[in-house]
Amino acid sequence: MAIPLAVFIGPPASGKSKVAKRVAAELNVPRLDTDKLVVAQYGSISDIFDQQGEAVFRGYERDAVKNALQEEAIVSLGGGAVLNTDTQNELRRVPVVLLTVSEEAVAERIADPKRPLLRDGISAWKQLVSERMPIYQELAWLTLDTSTGDLEAVAHRVTDWIRSGYPRESSL
Repeated sequence: MAIPLAVFIGPPASGKSKVAKRVAAELNVPRLDTDKLVVAQYGSISDIFDQQGEAVFRGYERDAVKNALQEEAIVSLGGGAVLNTDTQNELRRVPVVLLTVSEEAVAERIADPKRPLLRDGISAWKQLVSERMPIYQELAWLTLDTSTGDLEAVAHRVTDWIRSGYPRESSL
């Protein structure tokens, strides 16, 4: 069974999808974004939330994560995917990169109607991060901050980390 070369987790708007795309390109491997997989199969995340509810979305998300974690690829997960205990157990067996971002830096990134859990702005983001951060930190093999916005440099650091055999470090 194949496993991902790296899985990106972290708060909404931390740059998981963008950094994962750059790392996959640098390594010339496929990239799987579980949010995009859900959207391709079921429609927009905000529509799923509004019409079917968060529980239905989380079920779709879980299926996408389960499938993605069986591929030799760079994988980025939606910010809440780590709430599922099966996903947490699976992530304990693969290289996980946690991307963090400061409250100040994220403020301009979250003005996106496609993020249904962030419709209340920065206060909603802070609440999500405070609830999820212990899980993120427990699963992470490598933690990098994206607050400066230099996602190319972050991607390069992740690529170097993968090529060097995944040394367990809290940050680079």
